[in-house]
Amino acid sequence: MNLSSSMLWHKRLGHISRQRLEILVKDGVLSNLDFSDFETCVVCLKGKMTVNTRTEKIDRCGSTLDLIHTDICGPLTPTALGGYKYFITFIDDFSRYGYVELIHEKSDSLNVFKAFKAKVELQLGKPIKVVKSDKSGEYYGRYDETGRNLGPFAKFLLECGIDARYSMPDTPQ
Repeated sequence: MNLSSSMLWHKRLGHISRQRLEILVKDGVLSNLDFSDFETCVVCLKGKMTVNTRTEKIDRCGSTLDLIHTDICGPLTPTALGGYKYFITFIDDFSRYGYVELIHEKSDSLNVFKAFKAKVELQLGKPIKVVKSDKSGEYYGRYDETGRNLGPFAKFLLECGIDARYSMPDTPQ
């Protein structure tokens, strides 16, 4: 092993630059080094590379109210002022504008959605097309021995001609 190799000291000192090595030699910290073997360090190059963690492209809707994401969170501990135990969110996919409403029970979600629907449709002059939520009971309904039993929220969406899309419960991503 050549102790005057600049690549050896480059690696020993945590892959410092050639300029830093030259300063250490000039200051007398290191003895004279042979810089003829100093070449491109593959480990340094790999360390500077970045990884693209998000490979898929997220498709956003083309207009407001094309897709509304909703979810209910709670129960809150301790309860909020006024005895509210839950909150419900409505997020527009296009504008990413969010609405948050406090509710006492999960069963209040339909009344809050009706008020939200009336408000935004009046403000924007167009209807909500799709509502995406998880398949939890307050949105989807329940299964019993006869099959799928639609809940009031799902029935309301059908009556209004709003397309209901569902993801698995407890998967916010």
